[in-house]
Amino acid sequence: MVTELQKENSYQQAFRGLQESEFAEGSSRLSQLRQGAMARFVELGFPSVKEEEWKYTNVAAIARADFQPLVSSELVPSSQPELEQCVAVPETSASQLVFVDGALRSDLSALAGLPHQVVAIDLGQAMADERYSDIVRTHLARQADYVVNGFTALNTAFIDHGAFLYIPKGVIVEAPIHLLFIAKSERIANFPRVLVIAGENSTATIIENYVSGPASEYLTNGVVEVVLEEGARLEHYKVQRESVEAFHIATTAVGLGRNSSYDTTTITFGAKLSRHDIVVTMDHEGAECWVDGLYLVTGDQHADTHSVIDHRQPNCTSHQLYKGILDGKSRAVFNGKVFVRHNAQKTDAMQTNKNLLLSNDARVDTKPQLEILADDVKCAHGAAVGQIDEDELFYLETRGIHPDLGRNLLTYGFAEEVIAKIKLDSIRNELDKAVLHRLNARLEA
Repeated sequence: MVTELQKENSYQQAFRGLQESEFAEGSSRLSQLRQGAMARFVELGFPSVKEEEWKYTNVAAIARADFQPLVSSELVPSSQPELEQCVAVPETSASQLVFVDGALRSDLSALAGLPHQVVAIDLGQAMADERYSDIVRTHLARQADYVVNGFTALNTAFIDHGAFLYIPKGVIVEAPIHLLFIAKSERIANFPRVLVIAGENSTATIIENYVSGPASEYLTNGVVEVVLEEGARLEHYKVQRESVEAFHIATTAVGLGRNSSYDTTTITFGAKLSRHDIVVTMDHEGAECWVDGLYLVTGDQHADTHSVIDHRQPNCTSHQLYKGILDGKSRAVFNGKVFVRHNAQKTDAMQTNKNLLLSNDARVDTKPQLEILADDVKCAHGAAVGQIDEDELFYLETRGIHPDLGRNLLTYGFAEEVIAKIKLDSIRNELDKAVLHRLNARLEA
């Protein structure tokens, strides 16, 4: 209890410094939002395993750690060579926003490849700009509910910098928009915040990419809010390849407009402990979403995915496929919920979770859920946990393939169904290499 109180006091001290900054003084609405969120965090604290939603994921190590929130004045400069060492996505060389320890670096970003109508700026800048401040006030902290989630409350309390993306009505963005988050500093807590507004009948692709050095211990606590207006179409890729010593907690909250389409794929390779909460609200008729993902963990890594797809209106469709590959003493959690409300007739919802265990010490807890209150629906869910199919392995052996190589081929094929969804060649190739690298490392061990 003493450690917990000390940690809350540490966050509160950094919070007071942020509130007293010149930027905060210029936005009373933001200041009030932060104060309310910090008060809620103090009330909630960090979640414990006594809570049903966190019973399989213990975040006590985060509560005990001495992670220090950074404010703008404390940020450490980065250089272009360091950026190139972290990641290279040629398709986004002229359409990327780069954040270092949570703050936007305009000197490392490039936006010349975006249509002039598209707004891709720092979230703080958007809040201070009268052209966009009303849009931000309307949507910020509306999709991601900080009242029920202590981590979301903490992120909201530390809103300072972040990404604001606005795609106006009818605009088609050909180039993918790359949001690159680089963690450089040790023992810090950074709070990425992203707000995406896709206007009526607009189309875009967003890449949310988290990277760091090989052995850095820190906390990433990110929140992404997405609003799709009528007829908007958005492809959203999230790739998490952070340090295996890091902690990664994230919330993605999406609101879908009438006849809109949201297609997201999440790839989780990094972090000692990761948790991703995905909430998709379908509050307008005719909306459709794909919520897919792959987690590949080894050693003592822990990956937790909680998803909620909320069908509130008729004639909406959702598809979900999550796959996991676990090795060593790793552990994974998948809890997927599909709600079908009373009024949501003609709902079509499919949810699947499949897990491949490469080690007898690996463990997965999977819990797909359906709660259906309407009577004219088509819904299904399923989960599977298993090991390499011995018949498939035997078939490869009869073709002269060594058993260890055969296991790697079958494992790669298992992952490829999700990775193949990513349409950007450079990212898909990098992920293929990452999977093969891990499998080859296992083969050599």
